[in-house]
Amino acid sequence: MTSKERILGILNREKVDRIPVDLWHTDEVLQSLKDHTGLKDKLAIYRKLGVDRILWAETSYLGETRPPEGADEVTDHWGCRRRTVQAGAAEYDEFVDYPLAGYDSPDSLDDYPWWPDVDQYDYQKMAAHVVDNGDEFATFGPWISFFEVYCWMRGLENAMMDLALTPDLVQAALDRIEDHQTQMVRRFLKACPEKVDMALVSDDMGGQKSLLMSIRHWKEFIGPRLKRWCDLFHDHGIKVFYHSDGSIDALIPHLIEAGIDILNPIQHVCPGMDRGHLKGTSGDRLIFHGGVDNQSALPFGSPEDVRVETRECLRTLGDRGGYICCSCHNVQAGTPVENILAMIETVHREGNRWL
Repeated sequence: MTSKERILGILNREKVDRIPVDLWHTDEVLQSLKDHTGLKDKLAIYRKLGVDRILWAETSYLGETRPPEGADEVTDHWGCRRRTVQAGAAEYDEFVDYPLAGYDSPDSLDDYPWWPDVDQYDYQKMAAHVVDNGDEFATFGPWISFFEVYCWMRGLENAMMDLALTPDLVQAALDRIEDHQTQMVRRFLKACPEKVDMALVSDDMGGQKSLLMSIRHWKEFIGPRLKRWCDLFHDHGIKVFYHSDGSIDALIPHLIEAGIDILNPIQHVCPGMDRGHLKGTSGDRLIFHGGVDNQSALPFGSPEDVRVETRECLRTLGDRGGYICCSCHNVQAGTPVENILAMIETVHREGNRWL
């Protein structure tokens, strides 16, 4: 089977030759894989290693953005300034400020000058990611989010307090964020001659120990919006891939009710996220993606530790299918290549054992 056939087979709960293995990684890890394989092209690396990669339609914005204020800064299309910082072997972009931090009412949002313009995306370039690779690899549409974008623009502390103190401001801002991305997605789908396989919705709702917001607040601010997006994508025959880190067990029934199809990244070291429990309670309604521990086993364990960890993911999450094996978020800088290979090779050898 091709990589795409294998992924689509899992999504459609059809018979496949083995469970697929995806690979999410930082730029530093990609460089380590280039050094290991001697290849420069990442798709060639995925082919050589036998990775069933799901490719993203990267967002390309051509409009005017808020000017950066330092030579080492970049600004995104929401007006958020970021600066690259060094953290050990890794580089990360951190927020310099939060452009909506000084806005305190729904009416004040009219004065924000950097709302993105839906006409200013390069939809043809975005579609080319799908057209050029969609025969071989499964594909995502452009990354979209509700509350993560709001947190970028307001700052996490403000955003969390806003839920209780200024709910009208949250609703008004989320209305704008939802409407803009809905228009962008509709235009992307119209411009793309080939159907993407999945829509990637990212909205982190879990911390290491519990939800970041109450179920009541999620239903008030997020749930109806997520359902509208799920309905939109399902109307186009596209499955919804939902990303949230952390402990989100209490939210999963509501995510299912909203209409998500695939849940990522299954951070099973968090309370309530036991792999066997999730499979038993939700495995008939969800496809799982992720699972391989990225806080201990992959970065700090031995190859044998990674094989044991991967095998347990296959045994639990992969029981009778419905699973795409991957790390539970990006493999981080400094992770030994031998551990990455151990995950991939274990799936290759044993990925049909529990089907």
